[in-house]
Amino acid sequence: MLTYRVEERQGEPKYYYLYKQIREDILSGQLKKGEKLPSKRGFAEHLGISLITVENAYQMLKDEGYIETRERSGYYVCEIHSNERRENSQVALELLPQERVYRDNVDNSNFPTSLYFKTVRGVISEYGQELLVRSPNEGCTILRNSIAEYLLRYRGILAQPRQIIIGSGAEHLYGSVVRILGNDRIYGLEDPSYGQIQKVYEGTGAKCVKLKMEEDGINREQLMSTNAQVLHVTPFHSFPSGVTATVGKRFEYLEWAKQGDRFIVEDDFDSEFFMPGKPIDTLFMMDDSQSVIYINTFSKSLSPSIRMGYMILPERLLERHREVSGAFSCTVPVLEQYVLAEFINKGYFEQHLSRVRRKNRARETE
Repeated sequence: MLTYRVEERQGEPKYYYLYKQIREDILSGQLKKGEKLPSKRGFAEHLGISLITVENAYQMLKDEGYIETRERSGYYVCEIHSNERRENSQVALELLPQERVYRDNVDNSNFPTSLYFKTVRGVISEYGQELLVRSPNEGCTILRNSIAEYLLRYRGILAQPRQIIIGSGAEHLYGSVVRILGNDRIYGLEDPSYGQIQKVYEGTGAKCVKLKMEEDGINREQLMSTNAQVLHVTPFHSFPSGVTATVGKRFEYLEWAKQGDRFIVEDDFDSEFFMPGKPIDTLFMMDDSQSVIYINTFSKSLSPSIRMGYMILPERLLERHREVSGAFSCTVPVLEQYVLAEFINKGYFEQHLSRVRRKNRARETE
């Protein structure tokens, strides 16, 4: 008769403790294939525990394939190939130090902490169970509507909510662009440019070519002679060159896109902090050929920790997007989408942008 010391440990019921001991003996080979286990009643009496404890332990072992029942005979040990599992089980778990992580190059001093988390609490209270529903691939309607209204009001960009796609940051959206346009195209990038752009495109199997930057944007000769079919540009504030494309250069980009089946990815990072006066027109606003895909995020305007961005697709690409991505869920949790929508709808986001712009302007005049 098997003998175990069965006790109830903190957070661990007796049946589970018994299950683990029997499982250990099976894995170690002490209980061999075909060996019969004691009857449930006899085993319970022998160990001085309840019948239900033994029943639960046996049931777990059976469910996981350690033992099997034979009609009118009892419980028998199954054949288990456990060498690899036994070896791995001896490795100690090495937990990472629980430290607060700070990035020296990220300034979160402008983040509207109290307002943002006040909004979080309000959204949880108001929407409740609605936050547990699966998000559509394109993102929640409430956020797409909010972004569309904000863009028209604050930036003068007219984009229908159906054109707005929510995603978890710029890099995710770059990958979405390739799914829509294809990795068999050549992608033209500013030289120099933000390194992650090339890494994402090439990581999807697409080929990239570099186009030299000048003081007003991409060199005209290189632009007109390139074999790229997609042009990824940051016309408002290119990184790391700091170049802002002139209006003439922007029209040059748009003329290039009209020659054949070409597209422009307009990466409008950092554009919320335009100064002074009215913001420069985006390529998306100037485009009359439905060739511009507009991308922006909330990483700079709020915080890099808010992994959320959006792209605006021209109408002619909406069906293509549904074909390649329609079966997937949105990569941004519903709660975060609702919180940002509420933050925008209550005017907090624009108040925050205005406050940061005033602060930046004061710093420049010092």
